[in-house]
Amino acid sequence: MTRRELFLGFFKLGALGFGGTGPLARAIIVDDRRWLDDSEFAAILGLCQALPGANTCNLAVMLGDRFHGASGALIALAGLLAAPLAIVVAVASFFATFAHHADVRAALFGATAAAAGLALGTAVKMTIKIRPSPRVVALAFAAFLGSVVLRAPLPLVLGLVVPASFVLAGWAE
Repeated sequence: MTRRELFLGFFKLGALGFGGTGPLARAIIVDDRRWLDDSEFAAILGLCQALPGANTCNLAVMLGDRFHGASGALIALAGLLAAPLAIVVAVASFFATFAHHADVRAALFGATAAAAGLALGTAVKMTIKIRPSPRVVALAFAAFLGSVVLRAPLPLVLGLVVPASFVLAGWAE
């Protein structure tokens, strides 16, 4: 992969990733560009989600660094942020005028539902292709239970699930 391809891949992700880029990131990185397979993508995305900052920005930095070092990290991040920066600056200048309009609010509600559906669809696709072990499914369920059902803070959920994953990995060997 060239630096130009890296920039354009993340530019596409940034330009088309409305309402969350996770599902689109997988489609571009795994299906379209074949930079990673599903297992590699899941591992890197999981690490990016546990790190501070935006998941997709972390993903761009990690993949850019993996393929071209520090310059690749900067190129991937610049590609990811260029289009959204231009779009958000343009939209923000007009949003205050139309934010209270019922049609705009309805459109935002629909976009939120669509983003949630895309995230769930991506999780199902990844789960089917990866075929996780029962231990991994149990950890994922525990993280879901802690964060969604119990509404525990993310650092607390990670503080419990990550050590548990080490213990379970040790039992597997």
